[in-house]
Amino acid sequence: MENTQGITVTGERHDRFDEVLTPQALALLGELQRQLGPRRAEVLRARQVRQSELSAGGTLDFRPESAEIREDASWRVAPPAPGLVDRRVEITGPTDRKMTINALNSGAKVWLADFEDANTPLWENMVGGQLNLMDALDRRIDFESPDGKSYALRPEEELATIVVRPRGWHLSEKHLLVDGEPMSASLFDFALYLVHGAQRQLQHGRGPYFYLPKMESAAEARLWNDAFLLAQDALGIPRGTIRATVLIETIPAAFEMHEILYELREHSAGLNAGRWDYLFSLIKKFRDRGAGFVLPDRNSVTMTAPFMRAYSELLVQTCHRRGAHAIGGMAAFIPSRRDEQVNATALAKVRQDKQREAGAGYDGSWVAHPDLVPVCREVFDEHLGERPNQLDRQRDDVRVSAGELLAVGGVEGGVTEAGLRNNVSVALQYLRSWLAGTGAVAVFNLMEDAATAEISRSQIWQWIHNPTTLDTGETVTRELVERILEEECDKLGDPAGYADARALFVEVALAEDYTEFLTLPAYQRFP
Repeated sequence: MENTQGITVTGERHDRFDEVLTPQALALLGELQRQLGPRRAEVLRARQVRQSELSAGGTLDFRPESAEIREDASWRVAPPAPGLVDRRVEITGPTDRKMTINALNSGAKVWLADFEDANTPLWENMVGGQLNLMDALDRRIDFESPDGKSYALRPEEELATIVVRPRGWHLSEKHLLVDGEPMSASLFDFALYLVHGAQRQLQHGRGPYFYLPKMESAAEARLWNDAFLLAQDALGIPRGTIRATVLIETIPAAFEMHEILYELREHSAGLNAGRWDYLFSLIKKFRDRGAGFVLPDRNSVTMTAPFMRAYSELLVQTCHRRGAHAIGGMAAFIPSRRDEQVNATALAKVRQDKQREAGAGYDGSWVAHPDLVPVCREVFDEHLGERPNQLDRQRDDVRVSAGELLAVGGVEGGVTEAGLRNNVSVALQYLRSWLAGTGAVAVFNLMEDAATAEISRSQIWQWIHNPTTLDTGETVTRELVERILEEECDKLGDPAGYADARALFVEVALAEDYTEFLTLPAYQRFP
């Protein structure tokens, strides 16, 4: 532990950590936290107020006080930055050494270097991931697997553009204290990459780019924009050098897309349809509102559901009206290199999903595995041709009301015992992996991360607290889920190895009071 001018690092100093936790970096962390920490607390309190209003029977709508921003056709975001003009295929993944090399080599245009949902926030992961990014930009990164396979970077012109996703506003970094208090995890991840990555990226003809998660309002976007201004000024970087793509992955943010782009306009790189967190947010926000907001089995809710299609098409229209990129959602299917049938099914589903997005006007989309890059690229190549994007496609045909965004009832499919068992098993397997230090894991040929685990445990909570009947005729109760939990645990084997995951599952899925994010109690289990 060390203390410098009110900044205390409680995390262990591993090899080369001093290259990340430099005096310049610590000074910027302290300044950002002191200047913006109180406002972060305010926006988090505003979330609680809004949740209380929704739980009391309130609803969501487009804000009348910002109608002028939505209706003013004259303003635009900044033009696409170098390395972000063509984004037809983006790959996501954590910043461990092997993934860093594979993602950059994948053939994707962009790599979302993830410190958030695909990452477990162990101190070693957070600082070590920054080191991996530094080494990648310096082209001194390599990796050798336990079986002797070597990994190295391809020529620079073939590498994906790095876009870093810091953790959300709700999370703290307890291993770095500013004036005795844990600092914002968002500002921690952002500032470390900016200090060490900005000049390195500029030397490569690109810039420091970010994906911003979990936002619920334009006020939260304004907080990010002020962080960008403060940090750029502190480091002597021209304003507007930073560019950020916002994930529209909460239902409140869907009503403020224009306003979010407006707040970030000189730093904006567009919006992304974060479909899995969006479903999680919808369940969470209306979790105790009765059958009208109870969703069927997770895998039954696709982007063709009317309320999801409304959100998806509104995002494209909003972005292109403002000159911003619209980036599609995650293809979570994992190809199999051993089972040709599984592989064929996965590729067919990914192709269909990407064709829908490209046809709707999206400028690019996400995949979770290098083997899916070619099919995504092929689909967007067919739609884009020589064009780098579809910004000229305005989607003036789109008309979306508040009611359509909230029309959850009537989604085809029911709540089944198989769906309940799948949610239990996925949550268990993911939580075990997360607690062991890995935040992205393949389960049942799907890439699961914190967002999909959140859907699984939140659906279970919602089904218990809003009387829900399974296809078997049984009502979902805590007792039923406890029995299924026991049975699914037995199927997985190794009961001792799942003990901690089971305890966490019970806390976040079966408790009387709903936990806002499963990562909050999970993080407290780490020293």
